[in-house]
Amino acid sequence: MSSQPSPTLRHYQSGFGNQFSTEALPGALPEGQNSPQQNAYGLYTELLSGTAFTVPRAECRRSWLYRIRPSAAHPAYRRLPGQITGRELGPIDPNRLRWHPFDIPPEPTDFIDGLVTLAATSAADQAAGVSVYLYGANTGMTRAFFNADGEWLVVPQHGRLRMVTELGVLELAPGEIAVLPRGLKFRVALIDTVAGGYICENHGASLRLPELGPIGSNGLANPRDFLTPVAEFEDRDQPTLLVQKFLGELWATDLDHSPFDVVAWHGNHVPYKYDLRRFNTLGTVSFDHPDPSIFTVLTSPGGDVEGQANLDFVIFPPRWLVAENTFRPPWFHRNRMNEFMGLIEGVYDAKAAGFLPGGASLHNCMSAHGPDQATTELATHADLAPQKIDHTLAFMFETGQVLRASRHALDCPQRQTDYDDCWAGLAKRFPPAGAAS
Repeated sequence: MSSQPSPTLRHYQSGFGNQFSTEALPGALPEGQNSPQQNAYGLYTELLSGTAFTVPRAECRRSWLYRIRPSAAHPAYRRLPGQITGRELGPIDPNRLRWHPFDIPPEPTDFIDGLVTLAATSAADQAAGVSVYLYGANTGMTRAFFNADGEWLVVPQHGRLRMVTELGVLELAPGEIAVLPRGLKFRVALIDTVAGGYICENHGASLRLPELGPIGSNGLANPRDFLTPVAEFEDRDQPTLLVQKFLGELWATDLDHSPFDVVAWHGNHVPYKYDLRRFNTLGTVSFDHPDPSIFTVLTSPGGDVEGQANLDFVIFPPRWLVAENTFRPPWFHRNRMNEFMGLIEGVYDAKAAGFLPGGASLHNCMSAHGPDQATTELATHADLAPQKIDHTLAFMFETGQVLRASRHALDCPQRQTDYDDCWAGLAKRFPPAGAAS
């Protein structure tokens, strides 16, 4: 992958699912208890819980914050006149769908104004499932934002981001991802002139590393490569608009101070980033193409069917293909899961044309799909020497629930209405030429 790394060398805490502790001022973090009668520096204690109090300990997500002013100090929220584009889901449509990249709006547009809903598993009040957005921005946010509906998995496609959160700062570049937990306030600044990418909103169980099973104790995404910020605060008494997303709608209130005033914190309900270049890709060294689940970075387990995820985040990074006597591209298949794909850079190895960086495709439950005609013909007659797939990075949001495209996504000019044509040239090859009748 050739994407630029984050621009500055920031200090982060490493590890996945850790109970982190950090303070921006010495002694700001209380010792031996969570809520003392009086905190150092006159700070207020606040608990941010991402799960119910009574979930099993392994599922609990919560952080204790020590801040200059409590979050409760705000007037009433009001519904904003401008809402997220594409909130209305379209009619039921079992067809395979694909979109060209979306342009960055010409008018000043920040990270929130640039959101477009492409698909969702159900209405905005869902308690499980996922929603999928694109973002496109040409100006940094001056307001703050938090999402009450779920955690956000942010996948940049172009342009670097600086995410100022209550718990510290994450700097993010294409080739990296970030996860922002439910309820966490943040503000997005642009390091480059414009930025665009993908967001998967997870309404279900928190994302975690997949089990490795017979793979053993190592491989795929390694825990130490996940990075969480250190405490960093703003002490600013100036008007700030705070926007929240609640059941799919945007509401706002006016603060007289910066909400990024957490001086110290500890816990595991935290934002984090991960560099996809560090993914330890596994694959066959004998024959056949393995299931794409071998490329899972993060997963959110489903509750209805054992082993069927609410959300899998899967990547297709640079890797070697060495399988003998094997059709090496992803095979033709029909699948119980529902697959939303995006492309960060390069060419996806199952599509020779039409699937562009910044574009997207959607193949729902039992929708027949696979390599296009050009890729199939090339792979059928390829020399099976070891081959390096390089300068590419594709990904998939895979969910056990059907993703319904938004009405905007179905009607927009970026939709490729001729997508089915990429398989139209798959001619009958039976019986082979010269075979006995």
